[in-house]
Amino acid sequence: MVRKSLHNAPTLAALHKWNWWLAGLHTLQAFIVLLLSASKTFPISASFLSVDSLQSTTTGDIVLAPATHHLFDLNMMYLVAAFFLMSAMAHVLMATAYRSKYEADLAKGINRLRWFEYAISASTMLVGIAVLTGMYDAVSLGLVFVLSAVMNLLGLVMETSNPVKGRTKINWSSYLVGCIAGLAPWLGVAFYLFATNVYGSGQVPGFVYGIYVSLFVFFGCFAVNMYLQYQKIGPWKDYLYGERWYMILSLVAKSALAWQVFFGALRP
Repeated sequence: MVRKSLHNAPTLAALHKWNWWLAGLHTLQAFIVLLLSASKTFPISASFLSVDSLQSTTTGDIVLAPATHHLFDLNMMYLVAAFFLMSAMAHVLMATAYRSKYEADLAKGINRLRWFEYAISASTMLVGIAVLTGMYDAVSLGLVFVLSAVMNLLGLVMETSNPVKGRTKINWSSYLVGCIAGLAPWLGVAFYLFATNVYGSGQVPGFVYGIYVSLFVFFGCFAVNMYLQYQKIGPWKDYLYGERWYMILSLVAKSALAWQVFFGALRP
Protein backbone atom coordinates (compact mmCIF):
# COMPACT_ATOMS: atom_id res chain seq x y z
CA MET A 1 0.00 0.00 0.00
CA VAL A 2 2.82 2.41 0.90
CA ARG A 3 4.74 1.54 -2.27
CA LYS A 4 1.63 2.13 -4.37
CA SER A 5 0.96 5.49 -2.71
CA LEU A 6 4.51 6.65 -3.43
CA HIS A 7 3.91 6.04 -7.14
CA ASN A 8 0.93 8.42 -7.12
CA ALA A 9 0.93 12.19 -6.69
CA PRO A 10 -0.09 13.18 -3.15
CA THR A 11 -2.99 15.48 -2.31
CA LEU A 12 -2.51 18.80 -0.53
CA ALA A 13 -4.02 17.21 2.58
CA ALA A 14 -1.46 14.41 2.39
CA LEU A 15 1.40 16.90 2.05
CA HIS A 16 0.05 18.73 5.09
CA LYS A 17 0.44 15.53 7.10
CA TRP A 18 3.89 14.95 5.62
CA ASN A 19 4.99 18.38 6.80
CA TRP A 20 3.92 17.60 10.37
CA TRP A 21 5.58 14.17 10.33
CA LEU A 22 8.83 15.52 8.90
CA ALA A 23 8.86 18.40 11.39
CA GLY A 24 8.62 15.84 14.17
CA LEU A 25 11.31 13.57 12.73
CA HIS A 26 13.78 16.42 12.21
CA THR A 27 13.16 17.74 15.73
CA LEU A 28 13.51 14.28 17.28
CA GLN A 29 16.84 13.69 15.56
CA ALA A 30 18.11 17.11 16.64
CA PHE A 31 17.46 16.27 20.30
CA ILE A 32 18.97 12.78 19.94
CA VAL A 33 22.14 14.32 18.52
CA LEU A 34 22.32 16.79 21.42
CA LEU A 35 21.64 14.11 24.03
CA LEU A 36 23.99 11.40 22.75
CA SER A 37 26.82 13.32 21.12
CA ALA A 38 30.14 14.25 22.61
CA SER A 39 31.22 17.87 22.31
CA LYS A 40 33.60 18.02 19.35
CA THR A 41 35.07 21.40 18.44
CA PHE A 42 37.11 22.59 15.46
CA PRO A 43 39.27 25.76 15.35
CA ILE A 44 38.03 28.42 12.95
CA SER A 45 40.74 30.86 11.94
CA ALA A 46 41.48 33.98 9.89
CA SER A 47 44.30 33.89 7.36
CA PHE A 48 46.35 37.01 6.64
CA LEU A 49 49.77 38.33 5.69
CA SER A 50 52.22 39.32 8.41
CA VAL A 51 55.81 40.55 8.50
CA ASP A 52 58.28 37.71 8.99
CA SER A 53 60.64 39.35 11.49
CA LEU A 54 63.43 36.76 11.15
CA GLN A 55 63.47 36.77 7.34
CA SER A 56 63.15 40.55 7.23
CA THR A 57 66.17 40.96 9.56
CA THR A 58 68.20 38.43 7.55
CA THR A 59 67.46 39.92 4.11
CA GLY A 60 67.27 43.57 5.14
CA ASP A 61 63.93 43.91 3.33
CA ILE A 62 60.39 43.51 4.54
CA VAL A 63 59.31 39.92 3.96
CA LEU A 64 55.64 39.00 4.23
CA ALA A 65 54.54 35.51 5.18
CA PRO A 66 51.14 33.84 5.56
CA ALA A 67 49.82 33.68 9.12
CA THR A 68 46.64 32.60 10.89
CA HIS A 69 44.72 33.82 13.92
CA HIS A 70 42.34 31.67 15.93
CA LEU A 71 38.85 33.19 15.95
CA PHE A 72 36.66 30.68 17.76
CA ASP A 73 35.91 26.99 18.16
CA LEU A 74 33.00 25.51 16.20
CA ASN A 75 31.04 22.83 18.04
CA MET A 76 30.03 20.26 15.43
CA MET A 77 27.31 18.84 17.68
CA TYR A 78 25.42 22.15 17.64
CA LEU A 79 25.95 22.55 13.91
CA VAL A 80 24.37 19.16 13.16
CA ALA A 81 21.44 19.83 15.48
CA ALA A 82 20.97 23.29 13.97
CA PHE A 83 20.26 22.20 10.42
CA PHE A 84 17.81 19.57 11.71
CA LEU A 85 15.94 22.32 13.57
CA MET A 86 16.03 24.64 10.55
CA SER A 87 14.25 21.99 8.51
CA ALA A 88 11.78 21.30 11.30
CA MET A 89 10.92 25.00 11.54
CA ALA A 90 10.33 25.21 7.77
CA HIS A 91 7.97 22.21 7.83
CA VAL A 92 6.06 23.67 10.79
CA LEU A 93 5.60 26.96 8.92
CA MET A 94 4.36 25.11 5.81
CA ALA A 95 1.85 23.27 7.99
CA THR A 96 0.64 26.31 9.94
CA ALA A 97 1.08 30.05 9.33
CA TYR A 98 2.43 29.70 5.78
CA ARG A 99 0.07 26.91 4.72
CA SER A 100 -2.33 28.92 2.53
CA LYS A 101 0.52 30.64 0.66
CA TYR A 102 2.41 27.34 0.42
CA GLU A 103 -0.53 25.50 -1.14
CA ALA A 104 -1.35 28.39 -3.49
CA ASP A 105 2.26 28.41 -4.71
CA LEU A 106 2.26 24.64 -5.21
CA ALA A 107 -0.53 25.11 -7.75
CA LYS A 108 1.85 27.38 -9.68
CA GLY A 109 4.76 24.94 -9.43
CA ILE A 110 6.61 26.94 -6.78
CA ASN A 111 7.71 26.38 -3.19
CA ARG A 112 9.49 29.53 -2.07
CA LEU A 113 10.02 28.50 1.54
CA ARG A 114 11.73 25.27 0.49
CA TRP A 115 14.47 27.12 -1.37
CA PHE A 116 15.05 29.65 1.42
CA GLU A 117 15.30 26.81 3.95
CA TYR A 118 17.69 24.86 1.73
CA ALA A 119 19.78 28.00 1.21
CA ILE A 120 20.38 28.13 4.97
CA SER A 121 20.26 24.50 6.15
CA ALA A 122 21.97 22.81 3.18
CA SER A 123 24.68 25.48 3.21
CA THR A 124 25.21 24.92 6.93
CA MET A 125 25.48 21.21 6.19
CA LEU A 126 28.12 21.80 3.54
CA VAL A 127 30.14 24.03 5.87
CA GLY A 128 30.19 21.16 8.36
CA ILE A 129 31.52 18.80 5.69
CA ALA A 130 34.20 21.33 4.71
CA VAL A 131 35.33 21.66 8.34
CA LEU A 132 35.61 17.89 8.69
CA THR A 133 37.98 17.80 5.70
CA GLY A 134 40.25 20.41 7.30
CA MET A 135 38.92 23.69 5.89
CA TYR A 136 39.18 25.98 8.93
CA ASP A 137 39.64 29.38 7.27
CA ALA A 138 36.62 31.60 8.02
CA VAL A 139 36.62 33.28 4.61
CA SER A 140 36.77 29.97 2.75
CA LEU A 141 33.92 28.59 4.84
CA GLY A 142 31.92 31.76 4.24
CA LEU A 143 32.35 31.38 0.48
CA VAL A 144 31.29 27.72 0.68
CA PHE A 145 28.13 28.82 2.49
CA VAL A 146 27.35 31.62 0.03
CA LEU A 147 27.92 29.51 -3.10
CA SER A 148 25.70 26.77 -1.73
CA ALA A 149 23.04 29.33 -0.82
CA VAL A 150 23.22 30.86 -4.31
CA MET A 151 22.76 27.39 -5.83
CA ASN A 152 19.58 26.86 -3.83
CA LEU A 153 18.20 30.34 -4.42
CA LEU A 154 18.67 29.79 -8.15
CA GLY A 155 16.28 26.88 -7.70
CA LEU A 156 13.73 29.47 -6.59
CA VAL A 157 14.57 31.61 -9.64
CA MET A 158 14.07 28.53 -11.82
CA GLU A 159 10.59 27.97 -10.42
CA THR A 160 9.44 31.59 -10.44
CA SER A 161 10.68 32.16 -14.01
CA ASN A 162 9.07 28.95 -15.28
CA PRO A 163 5.55 28.83 -13.79
CA VAL A 164 3.45 25.77 -14.56
CA LYS A 165 0.53 27.77 -15.92
CA GLY A 166 1.14 29.50 -19.22
CA ARG A 167 4.59 27.99 -19.70
CA THR A 168 5.41 27.33 -23.35
CA LYS A 169 9.20 27.03 -23.10
CA ILE A 170 11.57 26.23 -20.24
CA ASN A 171 14.40 28.64 -19.46
CA TRP A 172 17.23 26.47 -18.09
CA SER A 173 19.69 29.32 -17.46
CA SER A 174 19.23 29.52 -13.69
CA TYR A 175 19.33 25.71 -13.44
CA LEU A 176 22.67 25.53 -15.23
CA VAL A 177 24.19 28.44 -13.31
CA GLY A 178 22.94 26.86 -10.08
CA CYS A 179 24.68 23.59 -10.94
CA ILE A 180 27.94 25.47 -11.50
CA ALA A 181 27.60 27.41 -8.24
CA GLY A 182 26.79 24.21 -6.35
CA LEU A 183 29.69 22.27 -7.87
CA ALA A 184 32.34 24.83 -6.85
CA PRO A 185 32.22 24.15 -3.06
CA TRP A 186 32.37 20.40 -3.68
CA LEU A 187 35.51 20.84 -5.78
CA GLY A 188 37.00 22.92 -2.97
CA VAL A 189 36.29 20.21 -0.42
CA ALA A 190 37.67 17.59 -2.82
CA PHE A 191 40.90 19.58 -3.09
CA TYR A 192 41.30 19.56 0.71
CA LEU A 193 40.94 15.77 0.68
CA PHE A 194 43.46 15.56 -2.17
CA ALA A 195 45.94 17.89 -0.43
CA THR A 196 45.73 15.94 2.82
CA ASN A 197 46.64 12.74 1.02
CA VAL A 198 49.37 14.26 -1.19
CA TYR A 199 50.97 16.88 1.05
CA GLY A 200 49.88 15.79 4.53
CA SER A 201 49.68 12.59 6.51
CA GLY A 202 46.80 11.28 4.43
CA GLN A 203 45.00 10.26 7.60
CA VAL A 204 41.56 11.62 6.78
CA PRO A 205 39.01 9.48 8.69
CA GLY A 206 37.11 7.06 6.49
CA PHE A 207 33.74 8.45 7.55
CA VAL A 208 34.66 11.80 5.98
CA TYR A 209 34.92 10.16 2.56
CA GLY A 210 31.59 8.45 3.20
CA ILE A 211 29.97 11.78 4.03
CA TYR A 212 31.47 13.45 0.97
CA VAL A 213 30.31 10.77 -1.45
CA SER A 214 26.85 10.18 0.01
CA LEU A 215 25.95 13.86 0.32
CA PHE A 216 27.29 14.63 -3.16
CA VAL A 217 24.98 11.90 -4.48
CA PHE A 218 22.01 13.24 -2.51
CA PHE A 219 22.63 16.81 -3.67
CA GLY A 220 22.72 15.51 -7.24
CA CYS A 221 19.37 13.81 -6.65
CA PHE A 222 17.78 17.19 -5.93
CA ALA A 223 18.91 18.44 -9.33
CA VAL A 224 17.59 15.27 -10.98
CA ASN A 225 14.24 15.67 -9.22
CA MET A 226 13.89 19.22 -10.58
CA TYR A 227 14.86 18.08 -14.07
CA LEU A 228 12.22 15.32 -14.01
CA GLN A 229 9.62 17.84 -12.86
CA TYR A 230 10.28 20.24 -15.70
CA GLN A 231 10.52 17.51 -18.29
CA LYS A 232 7.27 16.06 -16.89
CA ILE A 233 8.61 12.54 -17.01
CA GLY A 234 6.22 9.89 -15.69
CA PRO A 235 4.54 10.80 -12.38
CA TRP A 236 6.73 13.94 -12.15
CA LYS A 237 4.29 15.64 -14.53
CA ASP A 238 2.35 16.45 -11.35
CA TYR A 239 4.34 19.03 -9.38
CA LEU A 240 3.09 17.61 -6.07
CA TYR A 241 4.82 14.30 -6.82
CA GLY A 242 8.17 16.06 -7.09
CA GLU A 243 7.36 18.09 -3.98
CA ARG A 244 7.04 14.93 -1.94
CA TRP A 245 10.38 13.70 -3.28
CA TYR A 246 12.00 16.96 -2.18
CA MET A 247 10.68 16.20 1.31
CA ILE A 248 12.02 12.64 1.24
CA LEU A 249 15.43 13.66 -0.11
CA SER A 250 15.74 16.42 2.49
CA LEU A 251 15.02 14.03 5.35
CA VAL A 252 17.30 11.26 4.06
CA ALA A 253 20.19 13.58 3.18
CA LYS A 254 20.19 15.35 6.54
CA SER A 255 19.79 12.07 8.43
CA ALA A 256 22.62 10.44 6.47
CA LEU A 257 24.99 13.30 7.27
CA ALA A 258 24.03 13.55 10.91
CA TRP A 259 24.48 9.89 11.71
CA GLN A 260 27.67 9.53 9.72
CA VAL A 261 29.09 12.47 11.67
CA PHE A 262 27.74 10.98 14.90
CA PHE A 263 29.32 7.55 14.41
CA GLY A 264 32.53 9.05 13.02
CA ALA A 265 33.19 12.03 15.25
CA LEU A 266 30.45 12.69 17.80
CA ARG A 267 30.20 9.42 19.69
CA PRO A 268 30.68 9.81 23.45
